[in-house]
Amino acid sequence: MRSSRRHPLLVPALLSALVVLAARPAVADGDGAELDISAQVARLYEDASVATGQYEAGRRDSDAQRGRAERAERLLVRERREIAVLHDDLGRIVRAQYRQGGRLPYTAQILFAKDPEGLMRGQYALRRADLALAGAVEKSRRAEGRLAASEAKARAEWQALERRAGELAAVKRTIEAKLDEARSALQSRADASVAAGSCRGAVRLDQPQVALTRAWVAPVETYELSAGFGSGGERWVHRHTGQDFAVPIGTPVRAVGEGRVVKVSCGGAFGIAVVVEHPGGYYTQYAHLASVAVDQGQRVSTGEWIGQSGTSGNSTGPHLHFEVRVTPETGSSIDPVPWLAEHGVVVQDRP
Repeated sequence: MRSSRRHPLLVPALLSALVVLAARPAVADGDGAELDISAQVARLYEDASVATGQYEAGRRDSDAQRGRAERAERLLVRERREIAVLHDDLGRIVRAQYRQGGRLPYTAQILFAKDPEGLMRGQYALRRADLALAGAVEKSRRAEGRLAASEAKARAEWQALERRAGELAAVKRTIEAKLDEARSALQSRADASVAAGSCRGAVRLDQPQVALTRAWVAPVETYELSAGFGSGGERWVHRHTGQDFAVPIGTPVRAVGEGRVVKVSCGGAFGIAVVVEHPGGYYTQYAHLASVAVDQGQRVSTGEWIGQSGTSGNSTGPHLHFEVRVTPETGSSIDPVPWLAEHGVVVQDRP
């Protein structure tokens, strides 16, 4: 049996919200398509995050429902055992009545009895016991009937919950498919820009409404670390000059601190890249982007989206190549991980 206790409005509300997200258009055509694609990737990126959160909420509700159902089933088994014991007791009483002359009519039992008064008292007590037992059996049967009805109701609700969970998963997959399509289009335009050696201009993304209390942040919010500073590799002339953050194409890339954009480039080994000058004489570079959201000379604040990650230039897969330099030019880089740590940002692989 599965308990009928749950949150009846939670999953339908989540499903309705996700259907709206999934119904959004994917990639726009025509002039200015890159702007549309970049904005759509950013929007779908957020939609996918919302869909994942809502799907997980529905899954947790299903898990809680499963736990309640298992507890209710254990209670039902115990109730049925108690009913079986009661039925066994009834059988023993009936057999005892049979052995005590239950086949003779009651009048005949009185005529042949040596102690008619004792027989009447015994019969009276037996009738009372029979009535009490019959009442208990009837009560148990009614309880079993209620339990069976509750089980049927809970089973239907459980099936509805599982069906909605499947619908949530389907909506999530739809959003992810649209995101993959938009990411592919975004990267194709980035590759075209790199091949031409010319940037298409800044894409104005809707900045996140987050009030940061820190002066410095990591360049991407969620990531896995890949190639580190100083590591060897056949794709680098000498040693790796930055820290790579493995993230999907279209992931918003943030300015690690306030500063001024001193360079936006689209070509060469770094592909589409942005360099930001910070107070204190340090520079940060964000490379292999799929798009940029800032112009050269523009002031940026901590956490501001300055572009979207990609795999442009000399790149084997989607990631952000992040450098810290003492000059804006290549060849002056230092290890960015301890530099970020000195500024209160701990960079590490996250589970």
